[in-house]
Amino acid sequence: MTATAGEAVTEKVRDEKPKVPRKDRPGEGNETRRAAFFITPTLMLLAVVILYPVVRAIYMSFRKDDILNPGADAGGAGLSNYSHWLLQQCATATGATTDCAPGTLGAQFWDSFNVTIFFTVVSVVIELVLGLWFAMIMNKAFKGRGLLRAAVLIPWAIPTAVTAKLFYFIFASKGIVNSTLGTSILWTGEKWPARFAIIISDVWKTTPFMALLILAGLQLISAEVYEAAKVDGASAWQRFLHITLPLVKPALMVAVLFRTLDVLRMYDLPAILTGGANGTSTLSILVVNDVRAGTYNSAAALSTITFVLIFTVAFLFVKLLGTNVGAENPKKGGR
Repeated sequence: MTATAGEAVTEKVRDEKPKVPRKDRPGEGNETRRAAFFITPTLMLLAVVILYPVVRAIYMSFRKDDILNPGADAGGAGLSNYSHWLLQQCATATGATTDCAPGTLGAQFWDSFNVTIFFTVVSVVIELVLGLWFAMIMNKAFKGRGLLRAAVLIPWAIPTAVTAKLFYFIFASKGIVNSTLGTSILWTGEKWPARFAIIISDVWKTTPFMALLILAGLQLISAEVYEAAKVDGASAWQRFLHITLPLVKPALMVAVLFRTLDVLRMYDLPAILTGGANGTSTLSILVVNDVRAGTYNSAAALSTITFVLIFTVAFLFVKLLGTNVGAENPKKGGR
């Protein structure tokens, strides 16, 4: 009893020992300076590569374009570049503004916006379902599992431009699809066939990426949890609904976030497959077309709008959909 009481007193005295401020600890200042020394070059590189282009684009978006004298500073434009896209207003020869004529770049914004959202929603939903299915298959123990995982990576490893050209020949008028189905559909020459051709191409290429992210989450689930559920009489559907989905949710949300942000800036697949024609022009294609027209400041405004859209979607995912649900609260049982 005496020894136990002495140990308790010693432990209490140790706990009540005044803590040395972090800045006064020996060697703490050297560690801070060393960390700053290693981090500073990375921060400077990020500022040059990311921060400066963003700031420069925002600055350009408030300047006028001088098409007759490229490179000249035509002065401030205020919000006219943004109204050009959002309100579809174009400048006249007298300097006034009017509704953009059909077919002009300014009149294509909302069509391109809707197409981008359509591609994003449909592609991500299909990739999520297929990715979860593939991940659950690859998570099982069977002969040849390593070979299957390697084979699934092949579409993801192929460059996007090569994938687009591959599907361009697959969806040709006399390509594999029409020959197999016995049809004569103009997959890249009509509105809805062209859209679905792009979605199929994107799903084929990026579903493996989704599957691998989800597989990483599935491998963190202990097999003992499933065994205990089986002993309690839970069916396969109940185990999937009440064990797999809740525990794999963080990986699912991260996968959906990555793919959503990726599709929102889609450019190469529709640009190569259809050239952005037949109702397949995305916001990124519209930006490139505006740059080619020589209206750089107007393109900067559209780039800023696209950036705000992507940033807003990422913010909503992180804050509202719980992409960090797997983070443990150190105040509640964390050690």
